[in-house]
Amino acid sequence: MLFNSIDFAIFLPIVFFLYWFVCNRNLKVQNIFIVFASYLFYGWWDWRFLGLIIFSTLLDYTIGNFLRNEERISKRKALLWVSVIINLGFLGFFKYYNFFVDSFVDAFTFFGSTIDAGSLNIILPVGISFYTFQTLSYTIDVYKKELEPTKDIIAFSAFVCFFPQLVAGPIERAVNLLPQISTKRNFDKTQITDGLKLMLWGFFKKLVIADSLSPIVNDIFNNSSDYSSTTLIIGAVFFAFQIYGDFSGYSDIAIGTSKLFGVELMSNFKFPYFSRNIGEFWRKWHISLSTWFRDYLYIPLGGSKGSQISNIRNIFIIFIVSGFWHGANWTFVVWGLFHALLFLPSFITRTNRKFTGTINVLQSPKTFVLDILRFLQTFVLVTIGWVFFRSESINQALLYLKNMLFDFTADVYVHPSGYRMIDYFIMIICFVVFEYIIRNNERNPFYFKSKALRFCLYVLMIFAIILFYDDGVDRSFIYFQF
Repeated sequence: MLFNSIDFAIFLPIVFFLYWFVCNRNLKVQNIFIVFASYLFYGWWDWRFLGLIIFSTLLDYTIGNFLRNEERISKRKALLWVSVIINLGFLGFFKYYNFFVDSFVDAFTFFGSTIDAGSLNIILPVGISFYTFQTLSYTIDVYKKELEPTKDIIAFSAFVCFFPQLVAGPIERAVNLLPQISTKRNFDKTQITDGLKLMLWGFFKKLVIADSLSPIVNDIFNNSSDYSSTTLIIGAVFFAFQIYGDFSGYSDIAIGTSKLFGVELMSNFKFPYFSRNIGEFWRKWHISLSTWFRDYLYIPLGGSKGSQISNIRNIFIIFIVSGFWHGANWTFVVWGLFHALLFLPSFITRTNRKFTGTINVLQSPKTFVLDILRFLQTFVLVTIGWVFFRSESINQALLYLKNMLFDFTADVYVHPSGYRMIDYFIMIICFVVFEYIIRNNERNPFYFKSKALRFCLYVLMIFAIILFYDDGVDRSFIYFQF
């Protein structure tokens, strides 16, 4: 079920009403209802994959309780490895089986041999990368004795399948979400109002920014050999804003929806395009995934405590694995490798954490100008990386970049539907300016004291959503494929 669908528009009010006004007297009943509603939400795509979520839930719940009474290190490690191998085994089979088979065949073909290996028509279950990492984090935290395993199977099931963030995150930690599921939630008008505001902002980013740019991006990338460098630049920049509006929009809707049910999720984006270097970008982009890899892969590998060589090795591992997590295509691996190379200089010079605060217009003019230039530099580098992320193959990405950076030709791009391109540039500029204004308030984009101003913004965004809503555009979220 898509957030931006009529189905969800009917589903959400019914679930909200039953949750607060029918099931609210008993916490267990309320949690049972959350599980039921979440399974309905997920099963709307394909009910067959509910078995995977249920199996993953039972597996890690059981292992968590075995770990409760097991003190022997060898046994605890064995239990942990059972969870890791089975969870990643399912993820690997559904997400990467055909990738490895095809790569194996291509390798033999490259060396002049042929091999007959069949691929399976495997459907990727929606959200498997997200809920797999979520249940794994629970088992790992219990193993490290940073979290007490729960005895409440209903609460644990609700933690795993909580529908607002089930399909595309944020990837929640049990230490944050499970205690909220396990304790009584109170009806809070302020929290609900804040949730609705955040949902409006998320829908605006998805339906107005991302979806309106989608046809242009698709046209340019699908026919990149036919266009000049100026048009290819437009395609790359528009995709940068499309994927940001799409994914951060989903996260805002998920966080806002969770607020409607008395649950607070972690922030997943903090205006990443206002980053002054790559290190700052990765502290602001897909935060739940980057911190997951930091805590459960980078630090266990040794983090930055060993030799310089081992530190660099760990950085490459974390970025390449992060790229591979996104999909079964070498383009994602190269995208991760590209970001590792971008991150490496600031890591070696220990400047990766140089920028931690937000830019301030009241600072000295020289510093302000330098920050703007750093923003632009980081955005250009990130946008070049997005070309690999968006392309179907490495060859397509390299050809796109070659023509974009070295062709030096210009033409006037014509929108597939004949719309004026100047309107899209104005839209993006207004969006960037508004994000800059609210850069310290990712959870409350309508924080302004003036009621009149807030009302005008509500009306403007609702009107824009209605105006830009296009039934002919694919409305699915980009990260559903991951």
